[in-house]
Formats: sequence, C-alpha cells, structure tokens
Amino acid sequence: MRVAYGIHGYGRGHATRALALLPELNRKHDVRVFAGGDAFETLRDRYPVVRVPNLGFAYRRGRVSVTRTLWNNLPLVADIVRAGRHTRAVMESMREFAPDVVLCDCEPLTARAAVLLSIPHVSVDHFGIMARCKAPLPLLDWAKSFVDRTLYMAMFGGARHALVSSFYHAQPRSKGVRVIGTLLRKEVRAVEMSSGNHLLAYFNRGSAQFTPGIAQVLGGAGAEVRLYGTGREGRAGHIWFRPASDRGFLEDLASARAVVGTAGNQLVGEAMYYGKPLLVMPEQSVEQRMNAAAIVRLGIGAAVVPKRFSPEILRAFMSRIELYAARTKRESRDGRDEALATLDSWFAEIAPKKRPAPMLGEATA
Repeated sequence: MRVAYGIHGYGRGHATRALALLPELNRKHDVRVFAGGDAFETLRDRYPVVRVPNLGFAYRRGRVSVTRTLWNNLPLVADIVRAGRHTRAVMESMREFAPDVVLCDCEPLTARAAVLLSIPHVSVDHFGIMARCKAPLPLLDWAKSFVDRTLYMAMFGGARHALVSSFYHAQPRSKGVRVIGTLLRKEVRAVEMSSGNHLLAYFNRGSAQFTPGIAQVLGGAGAEVRLYGTGREGRAGHIWFRPASDRGFLEDLASARAVVGTAGNQLVGEAMYYGKPLLVMPEQSVEQRMNAAAIVRLGIGAAVVPKRFSPEILRAFMSRIELYAARTKRESRDGRDEALATLDSWFAEIAPKKRPAPMLGEATA
C-alpha cells in the first residue's frame, strides 16, 4: 500500500510517537511523510519528508499567549478551511503520490487533503483521549476544552478509524476508536534503565517556559540537573544545559532519579517505561492538565502550576520518589505491537482487493 503520514510539528512527542511505527510501515509499504516544525527537524535525516507549515502556541513571559497564538495561527487555519495554497500544495503532492490511506497525528493539512481527495483517513494521536474517549475531566476543564474538542473534530473527525495512544486508559466513545499504550520506538528499548543521581528536566519550549523562578528552584535542588529544550549549552551551577540529542536524552532519562518538566504524553510514557517518577508543570492546555491529573491519580508523581513551583514542592516530591518509582514501572503500557496489529486489520479493510502485504506485527524491531 501507499501510505501518507502527516505528523504535527509542535514539540517532539508527535515525531517520537511516529518513530515507533515508521520503521515497520516503511519496510512493508511505500510511505511519504508530511511534517513541519520540530517533527520535520527530527525526521528529515531518517526519512524523506515533505515540509508543511505548522500550527503552535505563542508565548509571552513564560506563559501561552492566547491572543498571539490565535493571531499567529489564523492565516494557516484560514488556508485549511478555504483550501488555500498550502492545502493545495499538499493535495498536489498527494495526487502525485496517490496514497491508499492517510495516517494523521494531529497534522491538519494532510487530514484536510485526505477529505478533499476522498482518501481514507486514520487518526493516530493522543489528543483523541479528550475528544474521542470518556476521559475523566473536571467540569470547568470540560467547558474550557469545548473549542479545542470542536476544532479537533472539525479537522480530524472525518477519520474512518482512530488509534489513541495514551499512558493511561479511557473508554472510547465509538466503535471505530481504539485506545492503546504509549508508542515506544526501538531507540527507547535499546537503552537500559539504570539508577543515577541526576534529575532530567525537559521543557518543549524551554526558551519560553524555563523561567528564572524555575531555574532558581532547580539550581538549588542539591543534585545535578540535566536540562533539555532550551537550545542552550553549558553549565550554570548544578544545571547542565544539554544540546538536542535523541540518544543523549534517552540515556539521561534512563539513568535519572526522576523527571521534571512539562506534561506531554510521550515524555510521560517514556519516563514510565524506565520507571522514573515525574514532577510535571503542565502547559496552559486542557490536554496537559489531563495528563498531569492522571499522573497524580496513578500515583506515579506530582503536578504543580509552573508559577507555584518551589523548593518545598521539589523536596516533597523527592521524599516520595521511591514510592512513585515502584508504581511507575508497574503502570507502564507499551502500545507499539498492538498498534501495528490494529493497523494491519484496518489496512486490510480499507484496501481488501489489493495483494496482502506481510503482517506488520511480524516485522523485526
């Protein structure tokens, strides 16, 4: 089969989720990737990637700016709605490639092109935990998420099937939705867990999120902190600013005492695989607050609003890391094999008259 795979480029989680599936998809099928932002930079040296514009948050003084975010994203949203030049460019690339199916991880241009070209579309993401499942959500956040859920379903609701990758489970709302564990790529499995003394800190927009207040608390933690996501290198007291490096990040994660950072689903799932407790500071999004609440509910860590992060909060977390660690490894869920098997069955349904390809689940890691 020919498979087009659209991957959203905000943060590294979408790309690392896709990397769990791409080796097997690419081995068994003809795959073309569409990605922008961080996903393009992550994947460009591994796979042929068509670069597309990217939606994302805008920050001001370490916080998401709603007005700037709306203003910055408005031109691309209008392009998607009206099938403007960016959407038409993706459509033209798809016409030339002629995919049998489009996989989409929250990438709106490929989803829109699939609908306009009447190509079957399968959603593979985490955001569906909110929009497609009966996930626990406080009433206020349910109200706040109305716009997010509405926009998501407007862009991606046309999917024939949906895989929802999540480190915690929720009941699907419809038959075509399947909830699986975190999609862990082979690079994660290749690094063995160990017990070091450092903290691993990660902020997906560290240049905006790593505020002086957070720096002061981490700098006084009394332990080495290996920090990713700021774009800086070097050392400031106990804080080591690490350059972007997939292998280096995984080695530091696998050997850390604990993880401090934002509450992205993929980061949490990888930390759980290595049995690492988490202290998360969710971004100003309902999805990340859901993730943070699940961490607390599962007993694998703690959560705090970034501006309330303090030495006392950090000390309280560190005093409980042994308890958190025991629960973290137990709650870890790897959904890669289940995802590949599910895609096998869906692909067979989408293109039943084509010569069957070898089962993805039979592929080597």
